[in-house]
Amino acid sequence: MKRYTRRSPIRLPGRPGQTEFRQGWEVVLAYEEEKPGPFLVDLSHRPKWDIQDADLDRKRPGGLDFPETPNQCLLKDGLLVSRLNRTQAAVWSLGRETSSPLETPAATDVTDGWVLLALVGGGIFNLMEKVTRLDLRSRIKKPPFLVQGPLLDIPAKMAVLKNGREGPIILLAVSRGYGQSLAEALLEAGREIGLIPGGELVFHRVLYF
Repeated sequence: MKRYTRRSPIRLPGRPGQTEFRQGWEVVLAYEEEKPGPFLVDLSHRPKWDIQDADLDRKRPGGLDFPETPNQCLLKDGLLVSRLNRTQAAVWSLGRETSSPLETPAATDVTDGWVLLALVGGGIFNLMEKVTRLDLRSRIKKPPFLVQGPLLDIPAKMAVLKNGREGPIILLAVSRGYGQSLAEALLEAGREIGLIPGGELVFHRVLYF
């Protein structure tokens, strides 16, 4: 039987050193020459859902807990749940293990429709100041939190996931058609801080550090 392969629309430079075939995706776990970073990681293969319900808080579709106010996030059991507005939330699977599909009519699988990139490591906030006018360095909000708005004039969801000893993690979600152009622009803008492609293992190492 021929194996069906789902492909990310993003092709990062560099030679994969470790890969894994997972749920139809060929996932780059590590590149052959991964220097200290910072890193741009393609997480487009990670399951993603859009949740819509008129009463998210009471019905709790999928058995999920939802933040009370827009742009708040909850990270639990490898799932990042971001409140977008009163009736809508975004759910991204980020854990080491692949999440099961959300069994609820309120969930729409948007894995193939949206790309997800992670910026990991020192200097990332400086890079983001070059590509968006939105403030991701909030002294009031505690990670994880979400910012919605233009990223290089592209409608985007940007989640500050962590800001720890090894630097921050910022997640960027945009419509699939913008993925390659955005990745190339970020690598160019991040050249001065040494931004390079990284595999999924880099993301998980910093996330769970």
